[in-house]
Amino acid sequence: MGNRFGRLFQIELRILAHLSQDETLINAFHHDEDIHARTASEIFQVPIEKVTPPMRREAKVINFGIIYGMSAYGLSQQLGTDPKIAQTYIDEYFKKYTGVRTYIEKSLEEAKQNGYAMTLLHRRRYLPDIHSPNAVIRQATERMAINTPLQGTAADIIKMAMIHIQNRIDELGLPAKMIMQVHDELVFEASKKELQKTITMIQNKMETVMDLSIPLKVSIHSGKNWAEVH
Repeated sequence: MGNRFGRLFQIELRILAHLSQDETLINAFHHDEDIHARTASEIFQVPIEKVTPPMRREAKVINFGIIYGMSAYGLSQQLGTDPKIAQTYIDEYFKKYTGVRTYIEKSLEEAKQNGYAMTLLHRRRYLPDIHSPNAVIRQATERMAINTPLQGTAADIIKMAMIHIQNRIDELGLPAKMIMQVHDELVFEASKKELQKTITMIQNKMETVMDLSIPLKVSIHSGKNWAEVH
């Protein structure tokens, strides 16, 4: 027996593409582009083949910063740059990803009206401080309103995948055990004899667990232990 690990690749950004219906994001995922390189290309206004590793690293921070509702100041702290420059990056991002801007504005408005944010499977997170007079508390709650449908749906998807995979393991009588979930990763113990069959099944179940506008993508690795797999 050895450890196998399956990871849903860039799951929150894929959910963002589905929820926002942003054409640039959707096209990038359908063409299996490097989404961080694509963002760097859009923000720094260079052809994607001219994107440098430092540009891509900054774009990655920006992509995930947008998901978590990060302010220009917060982004500047992550990038080690001036808040004015960080604000320029955010502005350029929203010029290129207009669907994301609309989605965020709509999410905030619905959260303020309803008092909660909701995942794709209609799981609610109540936000009692969305109208707080305390700006720090209110802004933190607004970030939750933006992020909950993304991070919450990602959590829903991984849990659905766990159920479907375990059911299939039982149906096929595979000598495999699901031993751990870590965010968007599932870790298994499986026999070498049934390795390829197990990998194929896990990948299929994880990639088809929910029907979205863009494909879900799973990366699977194997090794004798979790550290070796990573």
